[in-house]
Amino acid sequence: MLIAGLVLAALGGAFHVYIFVLESLRWTAPATRRIFGVRSEADAHITRQLAFNQGFYNLFLAIAAFTGIAFATAGQITAGLALTLAATGIMAAAALVLVLSDGSKLRAALLQGGLPLLAIVALVVSVA
Repeated sequence: MLIAGLVLAALGGAFHVYIFVLESLRWTAPATRRIFGVRSEADAHITRQLAFNQGFYNLFLAIAAFTGIAFATAGQITAGLALTLAATGIMAAAALVLVLSDGSKLRAALLQGGLPLLAIVALVVSVA
């Protein structure tokens, strides 16, 4: 289960890197605006700085997960699990906040938090 949990955490991290790219690098692109429901290019320009910052939050969560995975695979299991669980826990918590703040965002919350939640379950089971 440890390997499964680490793979799920890596996939969750990869998804958060993808979100970083969309929010920080491609925010004003028409396809990105459609994904996030930004109605116009003008709205995208107004919110660009907020999205840029939020994208980096996603990138830093991914880096934390990847670092934890690296520690765990290098034999530093306790440190690796702690860091991986912290990163995936924050990812899952952010998804929960998203859906609680706007129920219409359930699909986005499942995409954002599903893999991290599965990683948490697998990692906890692996040490139980």
